[in-house]
Amino acid sequence: MSETESIFESRGYAYANKLVSTEWVANNLNNPDVIIVESNEDALLYPSGHIPGAYEIDWTRDLNDPLQRDYLDSEQFEKLLSRIGATPSKTIVFYGDKNNWWAAYALWVFELFGFTNTRLLDGGRIKWMKEARELTRHVPEISSASNSVNERDDVTVRAFRNDVLNHLNTPGKLIDVRSPEEYNGTRLHMPDYPNEGATRGGHIPGAKSVPWARAINPDDGTFKTAEELKNLYQNEAQVNPNDDVIVYCRIGERSSHTWFVLKYLLGYSKVRNYDGSWTEWGNLVGVPIER
Repeated sequence: MSETESIFESRGYAYANKLVSTEWVANNLNNPDVIIVESNEDALLYPSGHIPGAYEIDWTRDLNDPLQRDYLDSEQFEKLLSRIGATPSKTIVFYGDKNNWWAAYALWVFELFGFTNTRLLDGGRIKWMKEARELTRHVPEISSASNSVNERDDVTVRAFRNDVLNHLNTPGKLIDVRSPEEYNGTRLHMPDYPNEGATRGGHIPGAKSVPWARAINPDDGTFKTAEELKNLYQNEAQVNPNDDVIVYCRIGERSSHTWFVLKYLLGYSKVRNYDGSWTEWGNLVGVPIER
């Protein structure tokens, strides 16, 4: 067992190998079998300085279809993989700002195509910078790789509005990862952010409120221990590992972070991300809302 695996094993995670440390990344900057990807909310961060050799994946430009509200298809995904030189045999390490919320989102989209040889950098960009590790403005050259890409799987880890409607009448659990103000309906959007189109405030009936950032240590962005996470989700929210769980936020970015926590750090057997989230549910005619 490597030193970095030992660190995460000691925290009690179900899949400790889904995380890597800043030290591990620093030691693997020249490893041809490791691809590093930065994915941020703030588009100015990557050009201002990033981990040497890291490629940028922009969530709007690279992960979403330019016309309809949906993700890229298999042909577009194949081109993205080729641009960063990714193949199934290579390990892709994602990191970014906002304590990795967009990095987790990119990792989740990759999983829609069955691309699971992925990791998150524990602590993300904030921890790398706090440790004064090397940054560069050099953009790596476009690489090339040949891949046979699976069709996108919209069943296993993704939920749609009809899945959520069905969930209201089943024993499955819902987790709302937005801020408490969004959950109780006093805000239609995140604090300090513009409204993104929801016409009604509140939450999906029966959803438990567990803001996504409660899963991380605010000083360095690292994940809390499995014991702390179990207390948060199992004891407080009463959501158990064998439950059929759907998580949501406003467009699926914050909830992808919680999806990662439940699926990989706590080992929940069935977790899906409802990426339509509140910008869809808060605009649907006739669906139930609680406040």
